[in-house]
Amino acid sequence: MNRASLLITVLMGVLTLVLWGMVNRPGNEPPWPEKIDGFSFSPMRGEQSPITGELPDISQIDEDLALLSDDVHAVRTYTVRGNMAEVPRLAAVHGLNVALGAWISKDEQRNREEIDALIRVYRENHRQIVRVIVGNESILRADRTVAQMIDYIDEVRRLVWAPISTAEPWHVWLEHPELVAKVDFIAVHMLPYWEGVAVDDAIAHVVARYHDLQKAYPDKPIVISEVGWPSNGRTRQAAVASHANQAAFLRRFLAVAEEEEMTYYIMEAFDQPWKRQLEGDAGAHWGVFDVNRDPKFEFTTAVVPVPNWWNLAAISVGLSVLILALMFRDSAGLSPSGRGFLAIVAYALTTFVVWVLYDFTLQYMTPAMLAVGIALFIAAVGVILVLLAEAHEWAEALWVRQLRRQPLPEPLPDERLPKVSVHVPAYNEPPDMLMQTLDALAALDYPDFEVLVIDNNTKDPAVWEPVQAHCERLGERFRFFHVDPLSGFKAGALNFALRETDPAAEVVAVIDSDYLVEPNWLRELVPLFQEPRMAIVQAPQDYRDGDENLFKAMCQAEYRGFFRIGMVTRNERNAIIQHGTMTMVRRKVLEDVEGWAEWCITEDAELGLRIFEQGHCAVYIPHSYGKGLMPDTFLDFKKQRFRWAYGAVLIMRQHLAQLFGLEKSALTWGQRYHFLAGWLPWLADGFNLAFNLGALAWTAAMVLFPEHIAPPHPVFAVLPLTLFVFKILKMFFLYRVRVEANLRQSIAAGLAGLALSHVISRAMLTGFVTRRIGFFRTPKRAEAHGVLQALLDAREELLFLIALLLGAYAVLQRIDFMMLDIRVWSVMLVVQSIPYAAAVIVSLISAAPRLSGRLVGALRGLRHHRAH
Repeated sequence: MNRASLLITVLMGVLTLVLWGMVNRPGNEPPWPEKIDGFSFSPMRGEQSPITGELPDISQIDEDLALLSDDVHAVRTYTVRGNMAEVPRLAAVHGLNVALGAWISKDEQRNREEIDALIRVYRENHRQIVRVIVGNESILRADRTVAQMIDYIDEVRRLVWAPISTAEPWHVWLEHPELVAKVDFIAVHMLPYWEGVAVDDAIAHVVARYHDLQKAYPDKPIVISEVGWPSNGRTRQAAVASHANQAAFLRRFLAVAEEEEMTYYIMEAFDQPWKRQLEGDAGAHWGVFDVNRDPKFEFTTAVVPVPNWWNLAAISVGLSVLILALMFRDSAGLSPSGRGFLAIVAYALTTFVVWVLYDFTLQYMTPAMLAVGIALFIAAVGVILVLLAEAHEWAEALWVRQLRRQPLPEPLPDERLPKVSVHVPAYNEPPDMLMQTLDALAALDYPDFEVLVIDNNTKDPAVWEPVQAHCERLGERFRFFHVDPLSGFKAGALNFALRETDPAAEVVAVIDSDYLVEPNWLRELVPLFQEPRMAIVQAPQDYRDGDENLFKAMCQAEYRGFFRIGMVTRNERNAIIQHGTMTMVRRKVLEDVEGWAEWCITEDAELGLRIFEQGHCAVYIPHSYGKGLMPDTFLDFKKQRFRWAYGAVLIMRQHLAQLFGLEKSALTWGQRYHFLAGWLPWLADGFNLAFNLGALAWTAAMVLFPEHIAPPHPVFAVLPLTLFVFKILKMFFLYRVRVEANLRQSIAAGLAGLALSHVISRAMLTGFVTRRIGFFRTPKRAEAHGVLQALLDAREELLFLIALLLGAYAVLQRIDFMMLDIRVWSVMLVVQSIPYAAAVIVSLISAAPRLSGRLVGALRGLRHHRAH
């Protein structure tokens, strides 16, 4: 790391620490009183739950009451079942009063048992019981009607002499004065979090509702039987659950309660993980003490949002420094702007991930939650790797001062130019097209070359015989071979040609059967083989039919990005992807590595990697020396990309040990980086398909079981959204600068690229479980499909599009549709549908060949100027 890189890293580290400190500025709040009125008391611990019947024993209840005895005057209970009936007796030992509660539900038999037990416990412990509460939000839940609750209250009043009420939210009391008339006091719940009130407005909200009740019922005492704020959980409109907000709300409320002379029970003493099943994540986190009975926030000193933020900040800075040390290893040509950009990305990503993991650890872990956490961690690491790789390419494409491996050599005299053998594999190609290719080769301005045409497995003589005759007319430089049968697909044809190559040829060149080469192709590029280690000289794939229609103009814009951006940055580290057309290979090297791999359907890229593993060099010259034909239909466009992506997985599987340094090879770290980083976006597409399937399944569960299934942690939506936005921004910036595309061309390229996302994802996942999908050629001069066929060509994408949009709409029909995580999940589903919509749109465009490519406009040609 040089001085500039070190300075940028340090400055960004300091800025990160400052930002962590600003976000975690201490907030002064009123101090917690020495003793408060009361706590809602549920003594379940860990996995204990009244739902499963696993309840605390008497000694555990006694320990909890002892813990609270110095800080509170009373506790409120909710049931008298089991050991909870012992709370009044145990509370007496610790000097605590009790608001005794009975749980009223839809189960009438259980209700009778609760009422009978309530009366018995009261009579045995009446001196400690200051009030009785029959039912908790039973009317709100619609478990019982107002009339039924009045009957229960009347029944209990006849047998106990403590003040009696039932507990309900404030609005229930305002709506039912007939209920107020039957109780001795109003037991009201004030929980502004559930109402979506921001924490800064929450105290005013509680006071206003309290005054509303006083105004409506001036002669009735009011007891706030629940008041609190959760430390974790879903964001409900403006209400954010956090430790800092919980501390702020409770400390502010206690100060106001003392001024207003309110009687209250803080909701609640201890966190109750079992409530997650009933109320979601927030239900587990209402306690002032956590499940281990430790205080969750400071009671008297300033409130800090993340108390140990300096540790988290140090971790994020340390991770960023490590990442930047790796990214700056080979960055001599990168300008300070590029280094600064990478530093911003690295620090932003690590800070975000550290905060997310910290936030996740604040939840109570179950096996399911742990599995979710592991999945979240893996997803976060994957997204970070993809974003860093994308950011690195972005920086090197925009902010490299001078390219190191671009100049063309000086021309060589004819007598020093080696013989070149040009190989043209063909299978069932239109004869007139192939003859045009051969005519262009015949016009090459090069003194010594031969052309071998290998037609493999074409069955119809009417297709290959005209080409054979044309080769004979072109003279002895042109040799035609029709071989049937011949295994190995294109690689098999090229290996056959290698065996038939003139022994005097030192360089093998390969072009596809549809390419028209420029006369100076060989003369300008062959001299690069004067460098003894040079094994591959690659020119870009380019196309001549981009102005035929809108579909092809879009495809050409999409193709151009890789050859103007990706190949240029890879060339700087001798890590290009070899392509099966417009490529040249030193013959000796080709024979030394035993030719083209017939097991791989992307034999060209595999050969290039194998040659790099032997320590040879390759160079990419970004000048168009030949142009071919693009696919005519979206289906063929997809098939071509499927082959490239599927082949990439096979190559990765075959060479994984060499790429990771587990087997000896001559690969440099730069080459390893570019091959692995280059595949990361495609791997991300593969995982994205799995994510979408899981998201649809989760969405269906959310819609079918809204009371039990909440959205996943918002980060599961934020990660794909972040990746999508970053990639789109990168594409637009780099296309405008490096491809010199205008806005319409950039949009066209982006749409065409997005349209391939699904087929790439299928190819990547398929490549991990199979090896035997065969080579399929891209048809040339095919007829455009009709509209119906175009929709069928994109039927999988169309189904995903419909499913995702329906899911986005359906989740917004839930009763909690206003909650932030619901809306974020819906937005995520819509954004995830964009690539599928792009596929349908591009397929329909391909079915309209009369749409003019001028709607996009002509791209500037690929040009490279000789260095002087």
